[in-house]
Amino acid sequence: MNLRRVIITFYLLLFLSLAAGASIFFLQTRREYRQLLKSEAESKRLLAEAQLKLREQQRILDRLRSDPAFVEMVIRRRLGYAKPDEMIFRFESMGEPDLRREERPQARKRVP
Repeated sequence: MNLRRVIITFYLLLFLSLAAGASIFFLQTRREYRQLLKSEAESKRLLAEAQLKLREQQRILDRLRSDPAFVEMVIRRRLGYAKPDEMIFRFESMGEPDLRREERPQARKRVP
């Protein structure tokens, strides 16, 4: 009777340890799966944003290739070009600095 009880106890402990190991493995796998789902959702969101930006840039590129009025408008706004007898008045608000001025490299002062 004693040997039978030892064998049953041994198999019970073996079963419980295998069940605990399987549970731990299952929980870790489930945690990794949830993390991968979150990562996939974030990647899909970033992809959608990139595709939207690409479509917008493609639309602008198509207009630059086919619409001379749009090309003129872009050149005037970004580069500050004007027609020969035309005067440009620029008004800056407090919150919006002139980007053209920030893009130009700063002139260095010469020290004599």
